[in-house]
Amino acid sequence: MIQPPANARVAVAATFPGTVLRTLVVEGDSVRRGQPLAVIASRDVLTIGADLSRAHARSGVAQANAARLSQLSREGIIAGARADEANAIAAEARADVSEKSRILAMVNGHGGSGSYKLTAPIAGRITSAAIQAGNPVDGTTAPYVIDAADRYEVVGQLPERLIGQVRPGMSVRLLPDLTGRIVAVGSTIDPATRSASLKAEIPAGPGVVAGRATSIVIAGPAPAGAVSVPDAAITMIDGKSMIFVAERGGFAIRPVTSGGTSNGRTVLLSGVRPGEQIVVSGTSALKALATAQ
Repeated sequence: MIQPPANARVAVAATFPGTVLRTLVVEGDSVRRGQPLAVIASRDVLTIGADLSRAHARSGVAQANAARLSQLSREGIIAGARADEANAIAAEARADVSEKSRILAMVNGHGGSGSYKLTAPIAGRITSAAIQAGNPVDGTTAPYVIDAADRYEVVGQLPERLIGQVRPGMSVRLLPDLTGRIVAVGSTIDPATRSASLKAEIPAGPGVVAGRATSIVIAGPAPAGAVSVPDAAITMIDGKSMIFVAERGGFAIRPVTSGGTSNGRTVLLSGVRPGEQIVVSGTSALKALATAQ
């Protein structure tokens, strides 16, 4: 089963409670990091906007007062402590402005309209969009779920006969041509399926969709003396796998032991040696001659 890695699925929750004004993406859309997803009207944002306006006004007054008292202090008219106190109040007012401005910037809020934008924290694909214009939202639910679009996992079942042969780091292929690697192999056999769990990393590609069931091919080192031949070279005679090998101006038929097939080729564990010439076309005619004798 194809699925996103645990750290590649992000739920996008509403920062402040409010009402959905407008949705900008739908399920299945690809998004970039920071892209707006929806516009939310929020009383909290409106309040922060009003607080920011008041903070700007207080900061302006405080800075003007601090400048005036500093000038009087330099002229020796007032004590320096009064100027220092005024400068501290001005600094506090500027910090208040900075903090409220930072909050609005973090949520992409606009204090004047009392709205803010939900944005995508990562680049990926929208896999869930439980949001509609006019509906309320709050911080307890996630209107959007985004899956990172550059990587996936395949979680599957490894047949009992392959346990011990398959190890992390071995390569896997998701047909037709996506290549990944095994990151984990279970050590416990499921009594119902007689298999162990396996997890592999694969890149994004055509047909790679979270939730899709598929099969993978595991590539590992072949046994000593094994050879790879085209599937067309194998023919069945009396229920046994046979291959025709060029020998002394003719062809000899030999039984072979198959170690598995993949992508149009078969691995032979016995019956033919590396470097020998084999028949890959016209095997039907040779088979007819062999069975007629």
